[in-house]
Parts: sequence; C-alpha cells; structure tokens
Amino acid sequence: MTGPRIREMTRADCDRVAEIRVRGWQHAYRGMIPQSYLDGLSVAEDAERRRARLVQGGAVVNLVAEDAAGEVVGWACHGPYREGEVQVRTGDAELYALYVHPDHLGRGAGQALLAESVTRCAAAGHGRLLLWVLKENARARRFYERAGLRPDGAEEPFEVDGVVVPEVRYARPL
Repeated sequence: MTGPRIREMTRADCDRVAEIRVRGWQHAYRGMIPQSYLDGLSVAEDAERRRARLVQGGAVVNLVAEDAAGEVVGWACHGPYREGEVQVRTGDAELYALYVHPDHLGRGAGQALLAESVTRCAAAGHGRLLLWVLKENARARRFYERAGLRPDGAEEPFEVDGVVVPEVRYARPL
C-alpha cells in the first residue's frame, strides 16, 4: 500500500474516531479555544455521540483513514450543507469534520480523506464543497487552500465557554 486506505466508518471504529477527534481538538485548537473546554473533552462521551449518529444513518458519510498497519489514523465526515445544525437544500455539500491523530499528521491521511470526500460529493451531484474553519487556524487554512478551497467571504462566530470564536467558510467547486 502506498498511502492511507480510506473506507467507511463502522460502529467498531467509534472509540478510535472519538479519540482522534478529541486529541485533534486538543492539539489543533490550543490557544484558540479556552483550555478549560479542551481539557474537559471526553473520548468516552464523544464515542457515544459517534455511535448514536452512525445509527441514525441518513445522508451523512463518515470515512476513516487506515495506515499500512491497519490502524485508524484519521476521520472525515461530510453531507448536505447545513445552516447551524439544520441541513438546507442548496445543492452544496459540507465537510463537517476532518481530523488526523496528532501523532500521524503530515503523512497523507488528511489529504486522502479530503480527496475521497471531494470525489464522493462530486459523484453525488453537489455543485460545491463548503466547510468552516477557525479563522485563527493557519495550519488548517493552508491545508485547505493547497487542496483548492478558498475563503468565500462568509464568517460566523460560535461561542465556547463564553468566548466568541470566529470561523470562516471555505468553498470549492466540484
């Protein structure tokens, strides 16, 4: 195998995906989101949410990246574009999340997950791929820009433990 293997997430992956998501937040958002919030994230609680959402099914696609040894090292999730938590009928897709375990950054898992999400969204007939990224997250912004996504001018703040955290929207035609 030359690169990460991408496949759909299963129920058995939920614990590992939760660990990737929580460790990803704690690593990527240090200094951007209150540390008390990051310290309070629970892998066990996140795994339960992953299992519940996976059972719901629907139009949301969860993908995982495995390394050459078969270890799940990354996770991505995409589906119809949302405004807040509500899916809207715009014809656009949204990349809801893409995280790689901090110990595996820079090895191609994120690129492979993004490429597979782009391919699947295009095949589903979506016109654009949209995503939200923290305005201060320079590393993620560079990653998405290298993949052809660009800020489209939309900005939206969200609140974490009383702190307003600005996000910017990125877009890419499919």
